[in-house]
Amino acid sequence: MISKKADGGVTTAILFQRFKMGSQVAKTIDMAIKVLLNEGNELRIRLIGESHTALQLFRTRLNDNKDVEYSNYFTGHPGLDEPELYLRVKKGKNATKILKSISTDLVSEFSTIKLS
Repeated sequence: MISKKADGGVTTAILFQRFKMGSQVAKTIDMAIKVLLNEGNELRIRLIGESHTALQLFRTRLNDNKDVEYSNYFTGHPGLDEPELYLRVKKGKNATKILKSISTDLVSEFSTIKLS
């Protein structure tokens, strides 16, 4: 699910829903992001409440994409800063579309997991 909403003048996008384990059955919860930079072939977002797990997954998938020149994440101070993901794509490509495509692929991939 990809949607946008405004919170107090800051654009927050719900990138996709992730799973939260509270019992044997997983429930989906929203992953909120703040767009810090979206210009030309560069995109920088802040992933609120996320850790190395999600960021490493995005970085790996993005760097495997032929249209991506560079992708990395920065955690900052663990107690003070929310992590950020940076993406630079080849000229003529759209960073937002590539990130949305990878997000959709990840949602599809994780939605097929069966807990037994």
